[in-house]
Amino acid sequence: MAETPTGRETGSAWTTLHRRKVVQWGVAYAAGAWTLMQVLEYFSGTFDWPRQIQQLSTLILLIGLPVVVVLAWYHGERGQQRVTTSESAILTLLLLLGGGALSYYQRIGEAERIAGPTAKAVQPDASTGTKDARPSVAVLPFENRSREADDAFFVDGIHDDILTQLSKVGALRVISRTSVEQFRDTRLPTKAIADQLGVNCILEGGVQRAGDRVRIHVQLIDASRDAHLWAESYDRELSAANLFAIQSEVAAAVANALEAVLTPAERAQARVIPTQELQAWENYHLGQRWLAKRTSAALTASIAHFEKAIAADPGFALAHAGMASALIVQGVYEFVPMSTALARAEEFIDSALALAPDLAEAHATLGLLHSWRNNPERAAVELRRAIELNPNYAPAYQWYSGELWTLGRLDEALQAAEKARSLDPLSVIININLGDMLDAHGRVDEALAAYRRALAIDPALPVTYTNIGVVYGVTKGRFDEGIPYLEKAAELDPNYVFAYSYRGYQYLNLGDDARAEHFLDRALQLSPEGVQTFDWLATLHLYRGEHAKAQDNARRSFAIAPREGWSIKLLRNAELAAGNWQAARGLYAKAFPELLEAAPPKIDTANFRAAVDLVLVLQKTGELERAGVLLDRSEQFIGTTSRLAWRGYWIGDVEILALRGRKDDALRALRAAEASGWRTFWRYYRDFEPNLASIRSEPGFKAVFADIERDIARQRARLAARPQDAPLVLSGIATR
Repeated sequence: MAETPTGRETGSAWTTLHRRKVVQWGVAYAAGAWTLMQVLEYFSGTFDWPRQIQQLSTLILLIGLPVVVVLAWYHGERGQQRVTTSESAILTLLLLLGGGALSYYQRIGEAERIAGPTAKAVQPDASTGTKDARPSVAVLPFENRSREADDAFFVDGIHDDILTQLSKVGALRVISRTSVEQFRDTRLPTKAIADQLGVNCILEGGVQRAGDRVRIHVQLIDASRDAHLWAESYDRELSAANLFAIQSEVAAAVANALEAVLTPAERAQARVIPTQELQAWENYHLGQRWLAKRTSAALTASIAHFEKAIAADPGFALAHAGMASALIVQGVYEFVPMSTALARAEEFIDSALALAPDLAEAHATLGLLHSWRNNPERAAVELRRAIELNPNYAPAYQWYSGELWTLGRLDEALQAAEKARSLDPLSVIININLGDMLDAHGRVDEALAAYRRALAIDPALPVTYTNIGVVYGVTKGRFDEGIPYLEKAAELDPNYVFAYSYRGYQYLNLGDDARAEHFLDRALQLSPEGVQTFDWLATLHLYRGEHAKAQDNARRSFAIAPREGWSIKLLRNAELAAGNWQAARGLYAKAFPELLEAAPPKIDTANFRAAVDLVLVLQKTGELERAGVLLDRSEQFIGTTSRLAWRGYWIGDVEILALRGRKDDALRALRAAEASGWRTFWRYYRDFEPNLASIRSEPGFKAVFADIERDIARQRARLAARPQDAPLVLSGIATR
């Protein structure tokens, strides 16, 4: 390069910059700054430094770049640089390699740190999954970037709403909140999360509330390729309208990125603003979170938040639907009388549907209400409507499976339960519901696997232990193994009625009437309208020969829920013993009128036991043709269900054969039932059931019950010998 007489350089600008080492120092500075940012990010994550440190550092480093360039030019002109081109290249390479290595090991470390045991312990389970070809996405809990603890529920509310908006897109399969909640703060790699949830894509993001503004950043990731499909940031004034607008935009953008087409109805629904009141919106989401816990205290808190939401905005339809749902669940778990719960819930459902006629949550809750009013056909209609409005609303499938089960459509019931689980694979309640459906099919080991999965997700929920206890007691006939699980349920929630009523029932089967009475009385204190508790107390008094008390409890149960439970059988027996055939018939005309209508009745899970018991009444009244029809149809129903499920047929086949006068076949069926593990109400069937009167004196009958009695004695001895602090063990999961 030549110089002019004035001493200034000639040649291209690039040559000049290169000679003065501006390029070398700029590249070296950029590499060093990048490495420093990796170091800061690593220590920020390790020591939980505020995000502002990283932001300030980035700003300083950006300002530093022009300063370095100017100094390089100045010192280059004065000839004071001593770094050669090759040296600067080596320095840059080393800095890049160091920063890259640090970034790599940081990602590896994050992948190995799993936030909490749930994400690690719960493994994918495709054994009962349903095939769904739709693009699938899981919306992970958003990061609270304001670092203010009070903003956590605000951030969760935004996450819930974006998830809800996406779930309304029928062309997508969207995982429910309960399942994605298990991955809050997780360091699992994106692909591992996607594999556990069975999805193609992950949507993640962060929210920062600052004064009267809210900033939301979201990004959609293809989990299989770990590639970004779409990302966007939103900075808006904080208002309910703006929040819902952002959520709608996110849902539309995600659907577009996944090539899912929104219907006109879905587009219109996405534009709806449920409430303009932030206070109502926040309390609604708090109510939903407490509702998911299903304990007495949590449900009380849930209802309190829904009340606040409605007070803040009486026109908030979702809050009315949420309140109705919480009230019914309170009744289901017998924390309040069901009659009271249903009456209050109906008012809120009516309000919700008046405000929003196409609200899926309201239709689903209305279906649940009809279910508990013993109208399964109407319940099924409302639940199907909810599914049409929101094909990704997992509770609607869960509740629909229960109605299909009641209607005797067991295969469809299992499919609906599997569908619910595919949408919410890490929901405790939905896994329990799937276990119930598997148990109804006689697939006991698979049912216990579903309950085991529920325990792994949340070992503190009492309902799981209760269901396991019932399976051991009813399905397996092992009351000694079932009772410890019921004890654990009561320990977790001392106000959990079923932990006491089912314990009373199991001690009743063990022949320990004193303990049975103790726990049944406790259950009645907690739930004065407990239908099953009245039934089991009636049975206890029957065993003691206290017939007046037995009838009194049976009448109380029948008055509350004539189609449920055991009461109609005990009342029938008293009328038959008194020779009151027509009075006995009148009980069934009131509770099960379909069994006496002209058209041949449909026998299902809800009326099977009543149909068999009615046969004996009809034989007494001389209606033999009708009795024969009921026997034929009941026998057909037995072929579609399981003997040992909670609502199985138990020894219904024995009763049918005895009522037909086929004694030898009845005794063979009885022996088969005993060998399979049937022990439910064995004392009642041995001593009191009039359907079995024709075989009660047979030696084979007596031999079967003698064997059962010896087994029960062994169970009592095992239970008495069990150490009080013995851990519960279910296929590898131990808990105290």
